[in-house]
Amino acid sequence: MKVPNPLPASFLRGGTSKGVYINRTRLPVSQLLWDPIFLGIMGSPDPIHARQLNGMGGGVSSLSKICVVGPPSQELRSRFPGLDVTYNFAQVGIRDGAVDYSGNCGNLSTMIGVFALDDGICKPKDSSLRKDPKTGATTATIRSFNENTSKLVDTTFPVRWKDQTRSWIPVLDLDQASLAGVPGRASQIVLDFLFPGGAGTGKLLPTGNAVDMLRIDTPSKTGLSIRASLVDATNPTVFITSQDLREILGLPSDSTPIDHSNPDVVAIVEVIRKTGAVRMGLDPSLQAQPKIAVLSPPSNAGVEIGVHAFSMGVVHKACPATLALCLGVASKIRGSLAWDLVPSSQTRDPNSLVNLQHPSGVLTVGASIDANGEVLSAKAVGTGKRLMTGSVWW
Repeated sequence: MKVPNPLPASFLRGGTSKGVYINRTRLPVSQLLWDPIFLGIMGSPDPIHARQLNGMGGGVSSLSKICVVGPPSQELRSRFPGLDVTYNFAQVGIRDGAVDYSGNCGNLSTMIGVFALDDGICKPKDSSLRKDPKTGATTATIRSFNENTSKLVDTTFPVRWKDQTRSWIPVLDLDQASLAGVPGRASQIVLDFLFPGGAGTGKLLPTGNAVDMLRIDTPSKTGLSIRASLVDATNPTVFITSQDLREILGLPSDSTPIDHSNPDVVAIVEVIRKTGAVRMGLDPSLQAQPKIAVLSPPSNAGVEIGVHAFSMGVVHKACPATLALCLGVASKIRGSLAWDLVPSSQTRDPNSLVNLQHPSGVLTVGASIDANGEVLSAKAVGTGKRLMTGSVWW
């Protein structure tokens, strides 16, 4: 098929990310033909300036993303009754020409249902419509299938009936929720990843262990070891502690702050991430997966875990949603590094929420785990905003 240029698309904020959303019917059937289109849309590669001025990207990983949304195949409808849409997430490289389809984006997943209704890909089922007895607002739930991880994701958000079009319209400007790192308040969007374990590797604990020892070599020392929890829920992630990282860095005490943006620190964290990737059975050359986060004891009351997350080789200004969700799950895994940081009263409660302190504020996540230790769902609250709809040149 001949892909139009410019290409119809929407530009949306989901959580703490922004991205371009495209109806799958407007793209070639073969995913192998998508890369040059997505690179053109984002303005990549930009090896010298890394600003993506020739495209929609913003020079950082959280602004260089694309979601492709479409109707489910008959085979998927048969496998998952009630499925509304499918989507594929692409992380577009900034300096290079890489397009990574290996994982999902929790932030942009927040707006999959909204885009699907706006673009007429699906309609909410009557059974998914609920009325809040306190506010009177009606919400709809859209069930999507993420093709990157083969996982189901529900998004629930306010809607209103529009008589002119005889359809339900997403409402995003209600004064319901705030999100750390995003100014103002907006409608609450509940993101629910169903059975999120093994999204990238097929196992919640790819090595079978709550904690592994990773042997690493730095430019100045060889044969070092560091503890890591290798957890795969919503997206595979390597978790380490600030205390252990300080020892690797040779910092004198727990009171010495870590400059997570320091190039030397970033380089060592990347070595740890790649080593963890190999242990998880993943390709260490892919920057998008697994992600890595440094965990620390909370510095504020009402917070359980401090987290500095890294994405595409750069320390994140907030926390990727899928990483936060994975951390929420990790906090329920007995013996993991996250488990050790959370008060025992919460770890024992399979449905308790965990407050995460990241550089831009606090994020609350939850995980539901049954008596056998199976993760039933991972939840987070987000917000989103329509920024533009029209056509994008590639």
